[in-house]
Amino acid sequence: MSKPKRKREAAELYQRITRSTAQTVLDEDEAGERDEPQNHAGTPITNDMLAASRELARLIPLSPHPKRDLPKMKKFRFQLLHTWMLEHLEPCRVADVGGGKGLLTYLLQQSGWPATVIDPVHQSLPVKYKDLQIDKQVHIDPAGRVPRIDRTFAAEIARDFDLLVAMHAHGCNIQLIDAAAEYERNVILLPCCIIQEPLQPPAGVHWIQWLVDYATGKGFALEPFRLNFRGQNIGFYAQRRSHGSPRI
Repeated sequence: MSKPKRKREAAELYQRITRSTAQTVLDEDEAGERDEPQNHAGTPITNDMLAASRELARLIPLSPHPKRDLPKMKKFRFQLLHTWMLEHLEPCRVADVGGGKGLLTYLLQQSGWPATVIDPVHQSLPVKYKDLQIDKQVHIDPAGRVPRIDRTFAAEIARDFDLLVAMHAHGCNIQLIDAAAEYERNVILLPCCIIQEPLQPPAGVHWIQWLVDYATGKGFALEPFRLNFRGQNIGFYAQRRSHGSPRI
């Protein structure tokens, strides 16, 4: 099978998965015990939804034609989040939860941040990545490594970090907020699907807004942001109120 065909099939599979999250599959023992979700991250959050949110309203584009001003990138989400973190936060110990191949952790390490991938599936670093600052491909040393903890995230892991980060990680958004609250840590979430989450938003409430409400209810001050890539690109930085305000 050719590489373009594999990519196309992978993209089609991803689209089918995200569309199907409104019918989240429950374990047989849990089937029928709770209502299935009425919305999911595959449902775009509209400007009207943003406008109705105290926290998210600031993300409405100022320009009536934002796509004309800044075309959305097809990928590079790790590079974009890395840049946002450098511009808005001070270096700290980062747990890159569900970090996969570890590109975000690698970029943070290169910038002097102590970062570690938390992921039960061990993967090698990518062989190269696009440096958006110089607009060139950068090759990673084949012997390059990043710190990894090859296990599913558990709340006690938060004790060894200052900031928990999850970009499009499945099944751990609620857990990360709870762990950050328990151990007084901060958290960055770019929520993806509702798959395997222990709690579900009620009918009529978008998943992202529900997470925002959940985090604020746990005592966090929120700073939402929107990165310039296609797909679900809205995230938020949740900081314990006792820690002061984020450096924005």
